[in-house]
Amino acid sequence: MADDIRFIDTTFRDGSQSLWAMGMRYGMMEPIAADMDRAGFFAVEVISNGIFFKKIVRDLKEDPWKTLRMLGERMPDTLKTSMGAIGIGGLGTSAPRVVQRLAIEMLADLVSPYRVQIVCNTVDQLERSLPEDIPFMRAHGFQIALALSYTISPRHTDDVFAEKARQAVAFAPDALYLKDQGGLLTVDRIRELAPLLLNLAGDIPVELHSHCTTGLAPSVYAEAMKLGIRYLHTGVPPASDGSAQPSVLDTARNARALGFNPVVDEELVSSVSRRLASFTRQEGLPFGEPVRYDEAQFTHQIPGGVIANLRYQLDSIGMADRIEEVKEESVRIRAELGYPIMITPFSQHIVTQAATNVATGERYKLVIDELIRFAQGAFGTDSGYPWMDQDVKDHILALPRAKELASEPGPENDDELTLREAKARYGDADMRDEEVVLRALMSGSGEVEAMRAAGPPRRYTSGDVPLIRLLDELGKRKSIRYLAIERGGESLFVGRTHR
Repeated sequence: MADDIRFIDTTFRDGSQSLWAMGMRYGMMEPIAADMDRAGFFAVEVISNGIFFKKIVRDLKEDPWKTLRMLGERMPDTLKTSMGAIGIGGLGTSAPRVVQRLAIEMLADLVSPYRVQIVCNTVDQLERSLPEDIPFMRAHGFQIALALSYTISPRHTDDVFAEKARQAVAFAPDALYLKDQGGLLTVDRIRELAPLLLNLAGDIPVELHSHCTTGLAPSVYAEAMKLGIRYLHTGVPPASDGSAQPSVLDTARNARALGFNPVVDEELVSSVSRRLASFTRQEGLPFGEPVRYDEAQFTHQIPGGVIANLRYQLDSIGMADRIEEVKEESVRIRAELGYPIMITPFSQHIVTQAATNVATGERYKLVIDELIRFAQGAFGTDSGYPWMDQDVKDHILALPRAKELASEPGPENDDELTLREAKARYGDADMRDEEVVLRALMSGSGEVEAMRAAGPPRRYTSGDVPLIRLLDELGKRKSIRYLAIERGGESLFVGRTHR
């Protein structure tokens, strides 16, 4: 119906990334996944990008394939959607081409129905990767959502944005959406951009994805509904608000107040929210809360997920008190690079280089490889490379490491390499498909073996399942030998087994 508002849930991916540096564990998702499937979401975000795989293996010591398999089994009826995929969307990976394609085929089996969300205006995706990637993904039954990343800079005019939108529409995607990763949209700007995008999209559904980092996203969503946008990206509290997306519960209430019909089971989502809040407390993670207006966000434009990870990294090296210096340095670096959009991978590259400059006390004394490749033009014209500050470019290209990188062969994506040969490269020609993808992404077996050695994922219980919580707590008390529960004429006897 024209007045229906549909929701793309971001809890498992962007909510976790923005608030917890991708800290949501398998055990936090498993108890609520089936209810998420029944809640009426148009789609639910899951992880499948190589960057998120690495984070989960390295920091959580969990197997991302196991997480995807569980979500596929527990959410069979809901469209699963992800921000890119391994080897898809212009992010690149050093994995051989045959392994990248294998990963896509595995996703088709594990999480169907599935769609891939691809930002198309950051690294020349419209010209370089999408003409090949989209037909391949279509052949595997995937839906395609193309995202236009919003930013503010001297060179990102509305004319540039409109031209990118026209090029995206030419691919006939299943959805087109405005991706405001920095929370930079205002009510005035959405009034200008929504009609432009809706007009160019025609019959293609238009979605809006924003973050609450400036405190404006909820009001921007309300205005977007009035303007004709019917698909909104939201999260389930406590994995919403803060630097993540607006709460689905708040947005649904606002939609109803505006005369629209929010298509979501709010009672069931509220139950999910209570259980997720319990897991969040047990894990010691922060709750997403509504934020005050933050003018500084319009200057540094660092996305919520990158801010969360930056705090985590700075705290781990004793530099938590220098985060404002890093933000200020990020602004300088972005301008010198020609104003790349502050989104993966550039937001991570710029913030990492800014932290390095602050830590060393000397700008560009040490330069990360990714910035050297940027100066060499590896990321294309969308990235800002042609507009890069010449003095900075000359300095970076004169570094010894720049000469080493220039002489190295590119990523080994040899189309002639067989899967068996790729597996042999990573240690065993007969290894499982899931294993070769992990080893290729982690550049070896060390971190994968450490993940395996960590044992099974943590389990969580909540107040919504009191009997399980009672048994869990009593099980910790070794002096209790048995438990008898009676209700009317029914009884339950649980005894401890001694080995």
